[in-house]
Amino acid sequence: MKILILGASYGSLLSTKLLMAGHNVTLICRSKSAALINCEGTEVRIKLRDEDAHRAFLSKNFVGKLNAVTPADSRPEDYDLIGLAMQEPQYSEPQARDLMRRIAVSRKPCLSIMNMPPLPFLRRVEALADAPLDMCYDDASVWADFEPGLMSLCSPDPQAFRPPDEGTNVLHVGLPTNFKAAAFADPDHTAMLRQLESDIADVTVDGKDVPVKLRIYDSLFVPMAKWSMLLTGNYQCVQRDGVRPIRDAVHGDVEASAGMYSWVDQLARALGADAADQVPFEKYANAASSLLKPSSAARAIDGGAKNIERVDLLVQRIAASIGMQNDLLDETVATVNARLDANRFEAPASIVA
Repeated sequence: MKILILGASYGSLLSTKLLMAGHNVTLICRSKSAALINCEGTEVRIKLRDEDAHRAFLSKNFVGKLNAVTPADSRPEDYDLIGLAMQEPQYSEPQARDLMRRIAVSRKPCLSIMNMPPLPFLRRVEALADAPLDMCYDDASVWADFEPGLMSLCSPDPQAFRPPDEGTNVLHVGLPTNFKAAAFADPDHTAMLRQLESDIADVTVDGKDVPVKLRIYDSLFVPMAKWSMLLTGNYQCVQRDGVRPIRDAVHGDVEASAGMYSWVDQLARALGADAADQVPFEKYANAASSLLKPSSAARAIDGGAKNIERVDLLVQRIAASIGMQNDLLDETVATVNARLDANRFEAPASIVA
């Protein structure tokens, strides 16, 4: 298959798995990163089970072929599947916006690999078909032309980051968990996902299984299990006066964390999720013990970002639409709002007395 993935950072993890399974991938990125990837390929570092050191998986060594292009040079109509792996505010940038318009027109199935679920996917949930959620997005009009049935959501559970002192074609995987994707509305599109799932599962290296699989579920709600993790860990990293690691956000007050986690799970069940769709708090808390960095959202805010993905705000608004509310969530949203407002309205250094 031919797969187009928007986002060469996190997207390179899924692309590596697809390339190892023999599929061809095109990554969408800025011109400098595209030139680097086309020259050197990508390098994704993953630790195999029972091994102490990470292995480097190089795209140039795989059966599948990789290339990279800018948004302006891409042709979405040429691909079987399109992956959306950028941060939600990035889709509002002019070149990305134009590409998104062309993707919508192409009517190709899109697999979102974002923490922030695209609006068309949420419209597939009966309770959210008409919920007032536009204000949670950097620019909701980006998603206006997409058909809900052609949009699926894949929970980006694996934790990965770009090493700061290396090229943009390098990705280090810290927590090699699985991608969990909901089915499409069209059974033929879901069959395509299941084929990719099978092909990735069959890949071994030196007789060993390679972590980070693609798992497909009939339920729309399995990817939403990530919401409990994000609200308990990632957004709790954001503090009024700085940031803290995910481990500290979760384990600093385990009782409060368990309460937040449970409440978000209850919200998902109120929308239609089954308990089987969700991940127990104990399993998440155990995984969070090894997450020693602040979340990407917290790091972005601390670095001066004016816009980030607002899953915290989205969950708050979804809850309000069905008559639910949580004090800690309200406090979290207020904290993130305050930090972003400070970044937006901070006076330039040249005019500070």
